[in-house]
Amino acid sequence: MAASEFNIDALLPAEMAAKAEATGIRKAAMPFTIMFALSMLAGAFISAGAFFSTTVVAGAADMLPYGITRLVGGFAFCLGLIMVVVAGAELFTGNNLIIMAWADRKVTTLNLFRNWGIVWVGNFVGALMTAGLMFISRQYTFGGGSIGAAALSAANTKTGLDFWQAIALGILCNALVCIAVWLCYSARSTTDKILSIIFPITAFVAAGFEHSVANMYYIPMGLLIKNFAPDSFWAAIKHVPADYANLNVLNMFVNNLIPVTIGNIVGGAVMVGLVYWFAYLRPKRF
Repeated sequence: MAASEFNIDALLPAEMAAKAEATGIRKAAMPFTIMFALSMLAGAFISAGAFFSTTVVAGAADMLPYGITRLVGGFAFCLGLIMVVVAGAELFTGNNLIIMAWADRKVTTLNLFRNWGIVWVGNFVGALMTAGLMFISRQYTFGGGSIGAAALSAANTKTGLDFWQAIALGILCNALVCIAVWLCYSARSTTDKILSIIFPITAFVAAGFEHSVANMYYIPMGLLIKNFAPDSFWAAIKHVPADYANLNVLNMFVNNLIPVTIGNIVGGAVMVGLVYWFAYLRPKRF
């Protein structure tokens, strides 16, 4: 590219919509093996943001106001989506924006749900593997067990949500996540992408909204600690497994992953993807 053609200005929304549509077409057509491998990677990346966030807020509630603790945890969690976007991986919540290509009849319904299904499962596998490795590392015992206590508290809260509450929290979460991904379509550089991600992602974590892929790490990690942590850990945090009564496999799905996934689809695909399709892609056909 000649120097005179170089442009550092952000893409405008209409250009972003075209880029989002082209990205959706490419993602929907991706071969299974590549899609699944990259979705596992995204599950691990989001898990990295989750365990980073858990680590930095461990014990902070005793020293900092609630809002500040949530802010710090949200800022740390940004690591996950930054790695997904910059390094390249397939994340279910971000891939809800494929709905734009589907609405413009560039992606079939079958390929849309094929992508969402494969990526959701791949994200879960990657998150489970990360949770297992983290448990084996016994990192949860660091800080006198405060990291494990924070993980248990988060998982117990998430599995104790009301079904409709979980849907609402999932809607709010993925509206912000997909706005972050949408803003990245305007980016001309890696720095632009990182800055576009920080505020929406920090906001959803700080506000306590629910992200299905993050919960694929948070809840299994809590379950592993509850069921397999040694007695020395429980003595250190002065709790017993019975204190986390909400935390079980049934509640993981019924009270969290199922309703949160539904909410994430509504928030990302409907409230962001279809709105921007209507504003910038639909008029081209009429």
